[in-house]
Amino acid sequence: MLRQATTFSKTEEVNFTNYNQIMSSKLLTIVGMGPGNSHATARRFGKEGYRIAMIGRNTARHETYKKLLADEGIDSFSVEGDAGNENSLTVAFDRISENAGPTNVLLYNVFTYRDCQPSALKYQGMIEDFRSNVGGALVSAQRVLPGMLEQGQGTILFTGGGMAFEPIPRFSSLALGKAALRNLCFSLFEELEPKNIHVATVTICGFVKPDTKFAPDVVADAFWNLHIQKQDEFQREIVIE
Repeated sequence: MLRQATTFSKTEEVNFTNYNQIMSSKLLTIVGMGPGNSHATARRFGKEGYRIAMIGRNTARHETYKKLLADEGIDSFSVEGDAGNENSLTVAFDRISENAGPTNVLLYNVFTYRDCQPSALKYQGMIEDFRSNVGGALVSAQRVLPGMLEQGQGTILFTGGGMAFEPIPRFSSLALGKAALRNLCFSLFEELEPKNIHVATVTICGFVKPDTKFAPDVVADAFWNLHIQKQDEFQREIVIE
């Protein structure tokens, strides 16, 4: 039986009457929903019984994914939030927590870039990209942590990139962001592993494309495999190359 997906903007009154009936299932929150890794990961977790929450600036873009997920019997909803804006992102996570329960798994899949050599990269442009590429990841992790700590478990996942290892000069702001995101992930891993909170990244050293070793389903499986690891097995990174 298919279930209805719902969109909640920050200005709407939220009606979770029907949604509350299934709140016993776990929740995967995705920041940065798109047709590749995040959609594949939503499907992978959804088939394991997870509800899917999507955060994005334009929730209208989520309609396609909600329909596709619903066709597979996966519950999903979306909330308006800007990954590059701390207040907007905080409000989005608060709405999810208050109305749909704690996030069990977080996937931060946001990236922004500009085609610009580092010698020409403007300070403001670098800062703007850094807010989304790294700042939003930090805020997202901090917003889901209280619920995870209360439950004594949780998973925080980041989509990494090979430019963290070997930067491409024309995408200098993104390369800076991926290097910093990887560093943030490792720092959080060390801090939270003793508390049974698993923080990890899947670092993709190539362009995501179906029917290749960088296919979305391959990435989704890597995220799932990280999530199901026991505490004494926790890895902080899977590299796909």
